[in-house]
Amino acid sequence: LFSVLFLIIFPVRNRLREIVGASTNWKDHQQALAERASLSQNLAKSQDELPAKTMKDSAIEAHLPLGTQPALREKYLNYHNSVRFGRILEDLDSLAVLICYSHTWNKELKRSPLSIVTALVDKIDMRKNIIYPDCDIKFTGHVTWVGKTSIEAKMHMSQYHDGAYTDVLDATFVMVARDPENKRAAFINPLKLESPEEEAIFQQGEINKMRRVELSTASLLKVAPTAEERTLVHSLFLNTLDTRTVSFRSRVLPPNSMWMEDAKMKGLEICHPQERNIFNRIFGGFLMRKAYELGWANACAFAGGRPTLVAVDDIVFRKPVEIGSLLLLSSQVCYTEGIHIQVRVHTEVLDPLTRQHNTTNVFHFTFRVEKDIPAIVPQSYGESMLYLDGKRHFDETMRSQG
Repeated sequence: LFSVLFLIIFPVRNRLREIVGASTNWKDHQQALAERASLSQNLAKSQDELPAKTMKDSAIEAHLPLGTQPALREKYLNYHNSVRFGRILEDLDSLAVLICYSHTWNKELKRSPLSIVTALVDKIDMRKNIIYPDCDIKFTGHVTWVGKTSIEAKMHMSQYHDGAYTDVLDATFVMVARDPENKRAAFINPLKLESPEEEAIFQQGEINKMRRVELSTASLLKVAPTAEERTLVHSLFLNTLDTRTVSFRSRVLPPNSMWMEDAKMKGLEICHPQERNIFNRIFGGFLMRKAYELGWANACAFAGGRPTLVAVDDIVFRKPVEIGSLLLLSSQVCYTEGIHIQVRVHTEVLDPLTRQHNTTNVFHFTFRVEKDIPAIVPQSYGESMLYLDGKRHFDETMRSQG
């Protein structure tokens, strides 16, 4: 589509450090933060002050040379002789940030005054089940929609195999621009559309935004389930009653089923400086990798076989994770249908001094296994809401994949 900035994936993080003036040494991070605070004077007071940018301005092509540079494979290889998808999530997150900085870049400034961070991963749809560990990977992407302070970036990943590049995945990230100290929103360059094709791409971004608003408004944390969903929950309840007793308390697990309570998995991460981003918080890609790996393990243990990722859906970054945090990860199989497993991973930070828990992220993963799996069955009302939420995410994934 465009002439693009060409780079190798590994220098992306270094390029981001150059753009914002981040320190490469943890011991210097306080000084680097103080220096960034002075960049506030370069922020625009309104979007009208900023020149419009085109989709070409943010277009990037990045390569992961797993085939031509065998030394890189060790970091990406899993024990199934495939590629660790958690590592791909890290690369996508870094690339999305660089795409957005390319859109907002002011060549007259040595460093960008903006702090661009991941707000959510709208969707990652898998187009291929196998990612080869010894074949080169290509990422392409550009900005597809902008608001006043938020940016949508779409990326495409393909892999060179048997003499040609084949599609692997499509990803949509939404980023937000903040001031140099990451305390308040900051304005970004508007987007100039140059063709009917670009207008259609931008309109899809508007549709994505409206869909997110509608899903948030209809959240089961805010409103009651629909009549159809209430009927489904009651049917699940009736299906587990013990017919030998006249009691609402006696519950029996149906054949080939598993209680939701028994389909959980938990993890803990101590957040070390090594995993920091360019703003000295925990790197969002690291959080995604850890959540994915826990969710995959949960699905694997539940199904009794190796699951394949179908989609990543609606990852919301609610709060930044600070260096030194105790990060608790909780994975739950919340819905099953046919050979598909819907997994929800909830992450929260524990303050060991106050013992307070604060939610930082919620992740949704859809997996597939090539064997019969038990049906997941909720017992409590809260579990029933998790079940319905999982069904909503699964249905949305199936619709988006045709």
